[in-house]
Amino acid sequence: MSLRHRLYGYLLAAHLLFLALTVLLLRTSPWLMIALEAVVLLSFMLGVRLIRRALEPLGYTRHFHDLLLEQQYAARLQHSADRELNELVELFNTMLGRLYQERLRLGEQQGFLDRLLEATPSAVIVFDFDGRISLLNASAQALLGLDDAKGKPLRAWLANGDATAAPTGGRSPALLAQLDLLPLGESVLLSDADGRRYRAQRGHFYDRGFARHFLLIEELTEELESSEKDTYDKLIRVLAHEVNNTVAATGSVLDSLLYYRGQLNARDGNDFDTAIVAVKRRNVSLGEFIERFTRVVKMPAPEPRPNAVRDLMDDILYLYREPCRARGIRLAWARCDEVPAVALDRHLMEQALLNVVKNAMEAVEEAATGEKFIEFALADEPGGVRLSVIDSGNLLGKVPARQLFTPFFTTKKGGQGIGLLFVREVMNRHGFAYRLAATGDGATRFDIWFTTAR
Repeated sequence: MSLRHRLYGYLLAAHLLFLALTVLLLRTSPWLMIALEAVVLLSFMLGVRLIRRALEPLGYTRHFHDLLLEQQYAARLQHSADRELNELVELFNTMLGRLYQERLRLGEQQGFLDRLLEATPSAVIVFDFDGRISLLNASAQALLGLDDAKGKPLRAWLANGDATAAPTGGRSPALLAQLDLLPLGESVLLSDADGRRYRAQRGHFYDRGFARHFLLIEELTEELESSEKDTYDKLIRVLAHEVNNTVAATGSVLDSLLYYRGQLNARDGNDFDTAIVAVKRRNVSLGEFIERFTRVVKMPAPEPRPNAVRDLMDDILYLYREPCRARGIRLAWARCDEVPAVALDRHLMEQALLNVVKNAMEAVEEAATGEKFIEFALADEPGGVRLSVIDSGNLLGKVPARQLFTPFFTTKKGGQGIGLLFVREVMNRHGFAYRLAATGDGATRFDIWFTTAR
């Protein structure tokens, strides 16, 4: 029974009792009885009126409660003729107005945050209280390739990836494992199995009094490669300028010195001539040495034209067949699908692939254990055409992926670290994805993914 009903019941019972008592005056004082009954009825009516007015704020409170439950913050309570009750109505309406403004402000902030998360190039992953993914933006989806990620922890994807999958647009178990172990509050430079580099940071915020974690991941591969290339370009241009000037000047002086050979006796003249020729030969070698470095700096812009990748690789196979045979290395096709023509600059791509095959031949020769082979594979895949050069050398087994394709890095004794840098520049200028890595079974694999018009 509600409070309203209890009050009405009490008021009715009390006045019925008074009416019953006035009946006793019927014989002795009938006019007094009538007057008292009139007073009791007036009192009852006044009591009903007072109860209604007393309980009217409860009605407004109930209506206010209903509006809160329905989240109708834009609605307003009607004013009453009672001044005191109007104060309560004004209070409720003020509260509703402030809730509406707060909700509007939060909605605008949420909308801005949603648009910001979708527009930012940084990958953002937000976790719930149990460490499961509750939100990830489009950049995170594209970078990590997590399908149906919500409600799952990062470690759910820590399975072996496909070694032949393209290095772009797919998840990297190595990167996910590093992200999963990233300590709170630290910004760390990470790299995946393909040598791509990222800056990642784990932070936290409070939701309903409890901490929730989030990850910010920003890919720095292009920026770092661009910075490395700019530094390399400046260094090589300075070196080339100084070396070429020195080579030209010393070459001219050496040529002039040869004119004095006739003024010496035969024995001294021969020694003089031999020394001058040796210095000139070394001078030429120095010029060729610096020219190999400047090839990357002076590389022309590619002029893509449709080319058959198989014909290109057949030419390289023909060129290296005899050198490989002399070293006991088997050079052959392992797979060759029929693939469409690929738009590329044949000259630049041929130079890059010659570098790759030459490195493979030297790696196999240096390994000198087990079967010696270099194999080509041309595969027609849904995403495009994949060209692979696989060799039995295993020089990259302990080399971090991030060190490959960086200036002056080499695994060869006496190497200069130019070849892979040239290869990287050619691939980047064509826009082809590539990967160089150990296969895990004692071999090394270089993959290129060509884009084709189908």
